[in-house]
Amino acid sequence: MDMIEIKNERLTAVFSTHGAELQSLRDQNGVERIWQGDPAFWTGHAPVLFPVAGALRGDTYTLDGVRYAMPKHGFSSGMDWQVEKQTADSVTFLLTQPHPGFPFQYKLRARYVLCENQVQVEYAVHNLDTRDFCFSLGAHEAYAAPEGIEAYELVFDQAENFDHSLLEGSLITHRTVSLGQHTRVFQLRRADFETYDSLVFLNLASRGVTLQSPLHGRKIRVAYPDFDVLLLWTVPGAGYICIEPWRNAPDYTDADGDIRHKPGMIALRPGQERSLRHTLTIE
Repeated sequence: MDMIEIKNERLTAVFSTHGAELQSLRDQNGVERIWQGDPAFWTGHAPVLFPVAGALRGDTYTLDGVRYAMPKHGFSSGMDWQVEKQTADSVTFLLTQPHPGFPFQYKLRARYVLCENQVQVEYAVHNLDTRDFCFSLGAHEAYAAPEGIEAYELVFDQAENFDHSLLEGSLITHRTVSLGQHTRVFQLRRADFETYDSLVFLNLASRGVTLQSPLHGRKIRVAYPDFDVLLLWTVPGAGYICIEPWRNAPDYTDADGDIRHKPGMIALRPGQERSLRHTLTIE
C-alpha cells in the first residue's frame, strides 16, 4: 500500500493505492476536510463502492441465470489498485482484478483532478469481456465535522421533501418517514442516526448539496449529476458526516435478486465504457 499526494495552490490531497481511497484533503489554510479515522467509530475515509453500492438481498445476485455472491458495497475498496498515471495535480488509479462475484474482464478507473478549489472525481468502467455485465458505483466520502454533526447543516440546490426509506438491517423497505418537507435546509441531528442508522433518499431533485456550519465560514459542496440516490451516514458521537452519492440503492427486502431488475444498475455490452462523475468544491 502506497500513499500518493497531489496538490495545487488551493488544495493538497492524499490517496492510498489500497482502494484508491482519498485519505486526506487539506485546504490552502491547512485545514483537514476529510475524516481521519478512529477505531472507536470508523477507520474509513472515502471508499469507492463497486460493482454495487450497499447491500444485496442475501449478499447474492443472479445474472442470466447464474448466481454470484457479492458483499455489501462490493469489493473494490478492499483491493490494491495500480497507479496508471500521475501528475502534480491529478492521479488515475486502475483496477482490473476479477472477483468471484464479478468474474468478468474489465477495467475500472478512478481519476482525481484538482482544479483550483475543486476535486473532480471520475469513475470509468470498460467491459473487456465477451459477455454483458451489470455494475453500479457509489462514493462514500466522510467529511470532517470536529465540532459534532449537530453544528452542521446541509443546503440542497432545490427545496426537497426528505422522505427517508426505512431500513431492515442493510436493506430498504417500501416504507418511508418524513424528515423535512419543502425546504432546502436539512439540519444534521444525532438522534436521526441513532434511530435510523443511515438516511436513504431515493427521490431528491437536487444534484448538489453544501455542507456548512454557522460556527465558521468553511463549506464543502458536493455535486453529483450522474448519481440518483443520496445517503447520509455517521456513527453517533463521531466527528464526521458521510455524504454518499450512489447510482443504486440497497436492495429492497423483497428484491427478486435478478441484477437486471435492480434500479440503478448499468448494463455494459462487450467493448462498452461508461463514466460517472462527481465533484467536491472546498470553500
